[in-house]
Amino acid sequence: MPGLCPCGSGADYSTCCGRFHKGEWAPCPEQLMRSRYSAYVVGDADYLYHTWHPSARGEETLDQFRRSLGKNNWLGLRILRAEQVKGRDLVEFAAFYRDDRGKLAQLHEESVFVEEGGQWYYLEGRFLPDLKLGRNDACYCGSGQKRKKCHPD
Repeated sequence: MPGLCPCGSGADYSTCCGRFHKGEWAPCPEQLMRSRYSAYVVGDADYLYHTWHPSARGEETLDQFRRSLGKNNWLGLRILRAEQVKGRDLVEFAAFYRDDRGKLAQLHEESVFVEEGGQWYYLEGRFLPDLKLGRNDACYCGSGQKRKKCHPD
């Protein structure tokens, strides 16, 4: 995938999340969150599966996981906070997408990450209420424009 990274960092995909998709391990929970979002955008189910902690995925196989991925059109990511709370590494984010019916939606989640053997993994997430976006707020796509000028939906 050429061009800017879908995670919204402003960096080129190949030097940002693309390097993680090719085998380098993310150095921190926030970067793993960004690279997992980018994997959804580019359709890299293998990366998503292998960065999901084995204890959390249970008996689900990679083939089952591939079939379970939706057909969402991912539009933008906002990292709202990344911190350690009571010994847990958390990243709160909102990911915006159009569902298979074309309706604008979002995934607002507080995700928990764990490190094992020098590698970070997604462990679990807790869904949070949708963010309220006003017309004068920054657009969810990361363009830097106000939503009413960029994606007025």
